[in-house]
Amino acid sequence: MTDSDDSTPSGTPTQTRNPLHGMTLEALVNALVAFYGWEGLAQRIPVRCFTLDPSVASSLKFLRKTAWARDKVEALYLFTLREQKRGR
Repeated sequence: MTDSDDSTPSGTPTQTRNPLHGMTLEALVNALVAFYGWEGLAQRIPVRCFTLDPSVASSLKFLRKTAWARDKVEALYLFTLREQKRGR
C-alpha cells in the first residue's frame, strides 16, 4: 500500500470520491423530487411509485425491494450532479 492509496489503515478503500457515499435512499429521492418534481421524475424513471399517487414513503418501500429501480434512481442522481456541475 502506498501513501497515495485511497485506503484506510485496515485496507478498506475509502469512498471520498463517491458522491453516493453517506447518502440515504430517502435523501436521493428527496433531491430528485426537489429538482425534477414527481412528474419529471416519473418521465425519467417510469415506475408506478412515481406516477400513481407518489410519495416518498411508497417510493422508498418499492426501491428498497427492487434493485434495478434503485440503480436507476442512483444513476439519475449521479447524472443530475454531473449536469449541475456543467452548469445546465
